[in-house]
Amino acid sequence: MSPKLQEILSTALALPTDQITDDLAYQSVPEWDSMSHMILIAELESNYSITIETEDLLEMTDVNNVITGLKKYGVEA
Repeated sequence: MSPKLQEILSTALALPTDQITDDLAYQSVPEWDSMSHMILIAELESNYSITIETEDLLEMTDVNNVITGLKKYGVEA
């Protein structure tokens, strides 16, 4: 995971960067709820100048899936 993606996740989820790990997943911590998930998607779109399709955002349920999803849009994260 790139430092940029780690910072985006940290900002969106309101977690310290040292808590952003590869095994972090949706609802694995109280901070990653449905609202913060939408904030995360908005941050990813803004920072990487992409538009994430609904089916893709629904699959971005953990850090590894976020990285995989971003690759679909040509982003190496």
